[in-house]
Amino acid sequence: MKAIFITGGASGIGRAVAQRFAAEGWRIGVADVDAAGLAETVAMLPDGADSYTMDVRDRNAWGRSLDDFTRQAGRLDVLFNNAGIGVGGPLAEADFADLDRLVAINFTGVLNGARIGHAYLAATPGSCLLNTASASAIYGSAGLATYSATKFAVRALSEALDGEWAAAGIKVRDIVPGFIETPLLDGGVAGSNHTIRDTVKEAGLELTPVEAVADAAWAAVHGDRVHTYVGPTAKRMAFAARWMPGKLRTMMRRGLS
Repeated sequence: MKAIFITGGASGIGRAVAQRFAAEGWRIGVADVDAAGLAETVAMLPDGADSYTMDVRDRNAWGRSLDDFTRQAGRLDVLFNNAGIGVGGPLAEADFADLDRLVAINFTGVLNGARIGHAYLAATPGSCLLNTASASAIYGSAGLATYSATKFAVRALSEALDGEWAAAGIKVRDIVPGFIETPLLDGGVAGSNHTIRDTVKEAGLELTPVEAVADAAWAAVHGDRVHTYVGPTAKRMAFAARWMPGKLRTMMRRGLS
């Protein structure tokens, strides 16, 4: 039985991917700081899952969780580096603690998963590291500068490791979703009483169902593209970044305010 370990598995994309892979008969490991949410995810899966309450910033917790999961599953076919948070607003008004937390979870947490997970993936032929990037990694999003920067870093890491780990038989992929209907959109926008969800809706941008992201994750793991774009916004931005960069720049200068 193939096995996938998913961070950010207590809700949103992580939960949907757990359900998608469980439906294909995979063994599931889910990790998150939200123990109650993890329990809800496990209860939704037909055969349950191995559950780990952990913070992706904690390297010792990474080692303990992957040791336990691979000991029980006997293998690690996919490590899904998905945990992330969203905080928006003008950079000049951002709280430094929020900036540090955003970078530590969204990028350092992914680095931790990649660095520590490599040995487990290398022991399973044909394995895959899957990372969650964002449409904000296509062109930096005004009002989401630090978030965009972390997702650009995740995208670059995916490209670099796909080359670096090829000799070890490990594929590296990322999903690049637009705005997805998940609790991440409930994050606040600095300097206002708005959430990211409010800002997205006011900008007239689409919200993509989380199930579409789960299907994209399945396709990414089994496909040959490093980047898999998910949802209308991400696909339009990818097209514009390539063919209409001036128009995209003008749009981003207006910002999400």
